[in-house]
Amino acid sequence: MEVVFPTMASTRPIIPRRIGVITAFPPGRNSLNEFGYHFVHHLAANEDVEGVVVFADETDAGPPKLLAPGPLADKVENVVSWKFNDVTNPLRLVRAVKKSGVDAVIFNLQFATFGDQRVPGGLGLLIPAMLKKAGVPTAVVLHNLADNVDMQDAGFADSKIMAKLMTTAGRALTRAILQADYVALTIPRYVEYLRSSYNATNTILAPHGSFEEIDEPSFGLPEGPTRQILAFGKWGTYKTVDVLVDAFRQLHDRGYDDLELVIAGTDSPNSPGYLAGVAEGCSDLANVTFTGYVEEEDVAGLFSSAAVTAFPYTSTTGSSGVLHQAGSYGRSAVLPAIGDFAEVIEEEGFVGQYFEPGDATSLADALTKLLDDPTLNAEQGQRNYLAATGIPMAEVIDWHLIHLTDLLNK
Repeated sequence: MEVVFPTMASTRPIIPRRIGVITAFPPGRNSLNEFGYHFVHHLAANEDVEGVVVFADETDAGPPKLLAPGPLADKVENVVSWKFNDVTNPLRLVRAVKKSGVDAVIFNLQFATFGDQRVPGGLGLLIPAMLKKAGVPTAVVLHNLADNVDMQDAGFADSKIMAKLMTTAGRALTRAILQADYVALTIPRYVEYLRSSYNATNTILAPHGSFEEIDEPSFGLPEGPTRQILAFGKWGTYKTVDVLVDAFRQLHDRGYDDLELVIAGTDSPNSPGYLAGVAEGCSDLANVTFTGYVEEEDVAGLFSSAAVTAFPYTSTTGSSGVLHQAGSYGRSAVLPAIGDFAEVIEEEGFVGQYFEPGDATSLADALTKLLDDPTLNAEQGQRNYLAATGIPMAEVIDWHLIHLTDLLNK
C-alpha cells in the first residue's frame, strides 16, 4: 500500500507551527513511552515546527524526561495532564489542550494507553473525538486494533464471555477513535482492515520509522566469552518469560555453557510482581540477569551485546516496537508463530526464526539455529537492520505535517 499524500491549495498554506503530542513519556514506564520520546524528538527537530507541547502522563518516576540541552529542548514544553487509570483524564486533557493553544494535536495511542481498567481505559479512548468536537485538529497514531487482540490472553478479560464483550466494546471504541481527523497506522493490512470493516475514509499508512540514524552495526555474534540472549519488554500478560527460562535450562542441559540470559524491562501494569516471581523461580540458574528499567542511553549497549533477541509472546497486539529497536542494532530474532504475526512483520521487511508459543523445546531449537550458524545470524540481523532503518522517523514526521497542514487549510 502506498502512503497517500494530500493535495493542498495553490495559495500559501497555513502550516501547524505549535503541535501537541498526547503520549506516555519517559521516565514513566507506560506503554509506547519510548516511541513517544523519539516522536517528540524528531518533531521538534523539524524546521517548520516552532514548538511542541508534550501532554505527558503523571507517574511516580518523576517529571517528564527532557531532551538533551540545546535548541531542540528549548522547543519542547512538558505539560503533565493525565494519569494511568484515572477517570478524569478526558476532562483534564481537553482542558489542557485548549489552554495550550496548539495548532493541532497528535495521539500516540494503543488500546491500553489510558488504563488497564475498563472504565478509565475506555473513557480515555474517547478523547480524540472530544478534541475534534472542540475544534482542535486531531490525529491519531494507532499501534494496534482491538479486533486483533486476544482480550483474555492479554489480561483484559477473565472469561470467554467477558472477552467477547470486551471485543464488542473495542469495536465501539474503534469507531470513536475514527472520529479523529485522521488515523495513521504502521501496517498496511490494518489500514485496509479499518477501511473494509469500518468503512473508514480517514485512515493512512505512516510507517513506524527508525528512532535514530544509527551507523551500520556489526552483524552476527558479538565477541566475548559469553553469548547473550536478550528479551526486552513489559512482562507479565501475553509477554511472559517463563518459557524462555525453560528453554534456557534446556540449552544448558544440551551443553551450551557459554550463554547468558538477559531479561530487560519491567512488569506490565497488569502484572505487578511478575518478574520478581520469575527471578525467584530461576535462582538456581547461573547467568540469568534481570536489568529492570533500561534508561534510554543504555539501550544501544544492551542490544549491541546480544547474540540473539527473543520474543516469548503468547499473543500479539500488532507491530513490535522492540523488534524495530532490535533491527536497528542489527540483531537477529526468534519469534512466536502466532496467527498472522509472521505476515505482519514480514510485510515490514523483518525476518526471524519461529517457534511454537509456550513450547520451550521449540524455542530452544529456534535459538540454537541462530547461535550455531553465525552466517545465518548475520544475514538475518542485516535483513532486520534494513527493515528497521529503511524509513527514518524524520520522514514519518514530514508525512504527518503534510496531513496536518491539509487539515488546517480545508
